[in-house]
Amino acid sequence: MAEKKGKGQMTVEEAGRMGGEIRKEELGSEGYAEIGRKGGETVKEKYGPEFYSEIGHKGGQKGGEAVKEKYGPEFYSEIGHKGGQRVKELIEEGKQSEGGGGRSKK
Repeated sequence: MAEKKGKGQMTVEEAGRMGGEIRKEELGSEGYAEIGRKGGETVKEKYGPEFYSEIGHKGGQKGGEAVKEKYGPEFYSEIGHKGGQRVKELIEEGKQSEGGGGRSKK
């Protein structure tokens, strides 16, 4: 893809990364946050706020497909079960902290 041209020369990717690092040092985290905020506002004005929903949905679909391919469809069942067990534990802890001892009040 991006090959070095010769000794002492760098790829466009390397030059871009180096320039980005220098700019990051100049601006600091607040400056980078400001750039991101302005960029987000520009995108919102150009495409509308629903654009973010559309790209989020597309990203979620791609991410879900990658997870399914990597771990298999049964993975979702496993994490769903674990999540349900944790919710059950938290509800029980909440009841105990209220003095209910985990028993329903009648």
